[in-house]
Amino acid sequence: MKKYTRYSEDFKEQALAKVYSRGNEQSIQGVADGLNINLQTLKKWMKKSELDSSITIKSKSKRPQDWRPEERLAALQKTYCLNGEDLNAWCRERGVFVHQLEQWKTDFCSHLGSDENREEARTLRTLKAENHRLEHELLRKDKALAEAAALLVLQKKFRALLGGEVE
Repeated sequence: MKKYTRYSEDFKEQALAKVYSRGNEQSIQGVADGLNINLQTLKKWMKKSELDSSITIKSKSKRPQDWRPEERLAALQKTYCLNGEDLNAWCRERGVFVHQLEQWKTDFCSHLGSDENREEARTLRTLKAENHRLEHELLRKDKALAEAAALLVLQKKFRALLGGEVE
């Protein structure tokens, strides 16, 4: 039966510090053996710490396209009264441009009539499906026409070979 050992957070942090500060002469297995822990446990801690650090990095510097709609609305509310250098400073702190704020504003205003947008989306979907069906049918008819043309050419060659004997 396996015995599970609980490690303190301080121990985990120290173990990860040893792994990340090791030189080329020592492997992860060597660090795990030196700390008397399982290699898979250490790798699991490393993976978790990488995920945690990537989450904190993303939250600090977010790309404008990663902003959720409610965050965009809050940004529009905060920048409503800002002009000139104050607006530019706010944008620099958050990693967005003024033109992106303006685009968010137009997007937000255009979504106010959501029933119309749903109807337009439904209509667009049906038109796309109809377009796809018609393109498929056109392709099928093009193939049939090419086949008929090939048969006519073969028929003409056959008659020319036989000298017109077959009618």
